[in-house]
Amino acid sequence: MRLWPPDMSWFRIRWSWSLPAAFILFFVVASAPFPFGSTNDLSIASWCLCLGIAVIFAPTRDLRAPQLWLLAGIGVITAAYAFVLHEQLSDHPWVAPFQPIWKQASDLLGVPIAPSASIVKNEAFFALGAPLANILAIVLGITVGANRDRARRMLWMIAISGALYALYGVLSFLIEPTMILWRDKTAYLESVTGTFINRNTAAAYFGSCAVVWMLLILENVRRGMPARHIAWRRLSLNLRAIRPREILPQLGCLLICLMALFMTTSRAGVGLSLFAMIVAFTLFLRKDLPPRTGIWISLGAGLVVALGLLQLLGGRVSSRFDSNGLVDEGRIEAWRSTLKIIGDNPWFGTGMGTFHWAFPPYRSPNISVSGVWGAAHSTPLELASEVGIPMALLVALGWAVMLLVLARGVFGRRRDAIIPLAAVATATLSLLHSCLDFTLQVPGYSIPFFALFGAGLAQSFSSRECHASAADSATAPRGPGVLTVAKRG
Repeated sequence: MRLWPPDMSWFRIRWSWSLPAAFILFFVVASAPFPFGSTNDLSIASWCLCLGIAVIFAPTRDLRAPQLWLLAGIGVITAAYAFVLHEQLSDHPWVAPFQPIWKQASDLLGVPIAPSASIVKNEAFFALGAPLANILAIVLGITVGANRDRARRMLWMIAISGALYALYGVLSFLIEPTMILWRDKTAYLESVTGTFINRNTAAAYFGSCAVVWMLLILENVRRGMPARHIAWRRLSLNLRAIRPREILPQLGCLLICLMALFMTTSRAGVGLSLFAMIVAFTLFLRKDLPPRTGIWISLGAGLVVALGLLQLLGGRVSSRFDSNGLVDEGRIEAWRSTLKIIGDNPWFGTGMGTFHWAFPPYRSPNISVSGVWGAAHSTPLELASEVGIPMALLVALGWAVMLLVLARGVFGRRRDAIIPLAAVATATLSLLHSCLDFTLQVPGYSIPFFALFGAGLAQSFSSRECHASAADSATAPRGPGVLTVAKRG
């Protein structure tokens, strides 16, 4: 049984026209967290350029009907984004009403001002970068990840790069906690943030990488078990047969990610990461557990281990739970204020990227007067306030379809189920965390994991199903008097 290093045949380079797209995608996936979470415009533009070039070379040979339908769904969401963008940027929108703030400003100044459907003119164009990068990443995840070997390479790329960022975060905190890369660290001086600015985003990233490492370890260990189903009485003997040098590097990477996770002291990040790990562990071993009580035993044991880790590594996290609970009161008040923005702008929002300007008039008096709220700390609410309820509901529908397809892959695939399982676990983690913060609005996190979501979607369909869809398409009648024959094999 070979657990470490991974099978290097996956990394053998053989030239094909798909190689540039895969290489660029892997490079962006590994590099996106590096420049301070890629939150500045230059970094976002660079990744959009790289991913756009990769789309030009995107492989299509492995795509089958299910993947094409997924790409079509993404195309619908992209078209809806383009429509909203047109309405918010155009001097003559088709259906969107003008914001009343422009008439008020014109009356106060006594000069004519061209109105707009956005409260800040042209801001929607500059705010397009991060959503565009996410769309390109998931499209490339589907096209590149339609090949199982490339999908696995990307999974390893995310895991290894995540462990390296976690190692840097821990070491930099121990050696020079006042610096992030080459810049001074002005906030979260008592927390590990890695290359990110915000500790909550760092916690979601390290937690997601820990989920991936745990699944890779489970898959390798499970593959070495002799029986079709785990013989729990012989489990200790089977585990003893694993040579330490084969398993310790992977366990070390998992431990580094967990250590960095707990050192972020992020309450929601740590709690949701542990929840995702428990659920992913249970789903992976569901076929080997006793039929009735096994799942509950696994969840209970996972909860005990999680509580133990909190006591052992997360003392400061536990104290923050005790003192502040899961969510701060100020954040709840900010959500209520954001709901008022949505109520006043239900159809097309205030404009993409305008929350920073839209929030002050609605700011609750119960929120501390110190600080500036540049984000709603809830991505779904902020999205609805900026682009309107219809567009937000369409995005929510896209997420629901994605999670359902990934769940289908987890329960339906016989091999390579680890890829949709890793995708659905990290997607659930990021979605829940983004309801409490702005994780998915940070490209350094969203780009790698949207690419993973795409690979998980592509691998949620078995090869047999894809070939069956292709055969059905080939044998479908194309006109009177035309006889088509499906290719076999």
